[in-house]
Amino acid sequence: MSAEDVSVDDPYRAPAASIDAGSDEADEAKLAIAPAGRWRRFFNLLIDYITMVVLSTAAVIAYSIAYFSAHPMAEATPMESWGLLADYAFGVAIMFAYYVPLERLFGCTLGKLVTGTRVVSEGGGRPSWGQVIGRTFARLIPFEAFSFLFVEDGRVRGWHDSLPRTWVVHRR
Repeated sequence: MSAEDVSVDDPYRAPAASIDAGSDEADEAKLAIAPAGRWRRFFNLLIDYITMVVLSTAAVIAYSIAYFSAHPMAEATPMESWGLLADYAFGVAIMFAYYVPLERLFGCTLGKLVTGTRVVSEGGGRPSWGQVIGRTFARLIPFEAFSFLFVEDGRVRGWHDSLPRTWVVHRR
């Protein structure tokens, strides 16, 4: 039997696909842009916020244990005398440590994993480091969370999506 005799629809035929190892799009197939709805996005925010509070608490506890182990006679840690600016910087550091690696490497955070969504570039591929860092910086814009109130129902996209040109889409 020659290769011409084999039907194109033969389910037992070996797959024939080119492999381009240098491309991010070759690492994973591009997803169709089907934006996640408002409720999924709300639950993403809620789950991610709770996760960041837990991470912050764990970091403070670990720091306190390490500090009191090194200074057994101390009555308080230096963290207790931090000002408002240092507290804000700590929160921003936790936020960057949470969002940037997870959204770039896996395309999702814990909240997106639970709700079945993921972050993609406008072309449907994996977002770049710049896009993910831009998303995280845009989350710091005052009242950014309310940007979802002023969008069309079918195109739920906040400023942290539109500014770095990314989408949060259905994964399943």
